[in-house]
Amino acid sequence: MDYSKDISFVIPLLNEEESLPELISRIRAVALGQNWTYEVIMVDDGSTDGSWKVITDLSKEDANIHGIRFRRNYGKSAALHCGFDAACGRVVATLDADLQDAPEEIPEMYRMIVSDGYDVVSGWKKKRKDNTFTKNIPSKLYNATARRVTGIKLHDMNCGIKAYSNEVVKNIEVYGEMHRYIPYLAKNAGFGRITEKVVQHQKRKYGKSKFGLNRFVNGFLDLMSLSFTSKFSKKPMHFFGFTGILMFLAGFVMTVWIIVAKLIHQAQGLPFRPVTDQPLFYLSLLAVLLGTMLFLAGFICELISRSASDRNKYNIKDRF
Repeated sequence: MDYSKDISFVIPLLNEEESLPELISRIRAVALGQNWTYEVIMVDDGSTDGSWKVITDLSKEDANIHGIRFRRNYGKSAALHCGFDAACGRVVATLDADLQDAPEEIPEMYRMIVSDGYDVVSGWKKKRKDNTFTKNIPSKLYNATARRVTGIKLHDMNCGIKAYSNEVVKNIEVYGEMHRYIPYLAKNAGFGRITEKVVQHQKRKYGKSKFGLNRFVNGFLDLMSLSFTSKFSKKPMHFFGFTGILMFLAGFVMTVWIIVAKLIHQAQGLPFRPVTDQPLFYLSLLAVLLGTMLFLAGFICELISRSASDRNKYNIKDRF
């Protein structure tokens, strides 16, 4: 496939007017030093400061700089999605705009994509400059869980500096807050050559972080959602139907056992409790009802899945 550029830099940003000139200067120095043809796609995610004016001024000085401006803040995933859609480089590199990611790391990541044949190269901030309690420890827990669930052995899944082959970014959909799991999205799309590279983490030079501790809670919820949809989005009956059948059978067996035990005790003249006086009876009925509802939910999900526009969308690697 022919590409119009060697590399595309996609930079999502929110209120980063102070850092942009230095970031662009460093990106330009790296690209020229490598003799790359390049483009910088800066996606302004609803900034309320002068970020857009800075982008506009920079683009007048350098025709390789392009800007996309949202009318309001949609989130990093939306910014990356639009940036990926516009990218035309053989390699697509992402950087955060706060100068905590060093553009000087990109050449080696580029080489790993082009020469070594990797699909995704993710940065690993092995030595973080963040506060240990609020960032470092939660990050370690989050990444350990992500490795366990996704099966991708990355130490820093959510690192902002990454490099992708163009084919990867054109075959994945980044939505919601799934920017944290782009390597997992790539894996599910059939791009399994994923690795990482240790990168230098810099302290924030301007402004303040846009993320709080709630991102870790949201991250875990998104991970569970993504794991579920990747396994069962095209076969929901396998989950809901199987779970529903198990729950229905468990409730049915317990109900029959309670009734039969009561009848046996009654026939033999032994003391017995009325069926309706036993809490287990109501739990059994609840299991039967829930099992039935889950089974029906599976049918409904199957109908929705069969009506989806992408039900027969597959990523084809080669054709002749």
